[in-house]
Amino acid sequence: QVQLVESGGGSVQAGGSLRLSCAASGYIFTNGCMGWFRQAPGKQREGVAAADSFGRTSYADSVKGRFTISQDNAKNTLYLQMNSLKPEDTAMYYCAASPHCSSAYFPAPGLRYWGQGTQVTVSS
Repeated sequence: QVQLVESGGGSVQAGGSLRLSCAASGYIFTNGCMGWFRQAPGKQREGVAAADSFGRTSYADSVKGRFTISQDNAKNTLYLQMNSLKPEDTAMYYCAASPHCSSAYFPAPGLRYWGQGTQVTVSS
């Protein structure tokens, strides 16, 4: 059974940094795609960053140059380094994985596993 557990969220001031982690069990990084999504109150969930098993990555325009997605295959862990945080980055952040990939290396929606989420709050 696939389990994804996020950690690393918290409250920071604008301009600060956080690193999110997503520990995966029952899922092998050698296949498929993984990604980070976020959902702010009253808004739809959106893709933030994604990576495939070859290390190719993609980012939402709103986070390019500030966020970096990476993965440690030995630890079966996905990371999201978030720098220069802005108040508009405030959201619940979710890790997702799929053995299949959709566009821009995001995990395919047809078979997508989710973590429970971790809250990121950025104050001005």
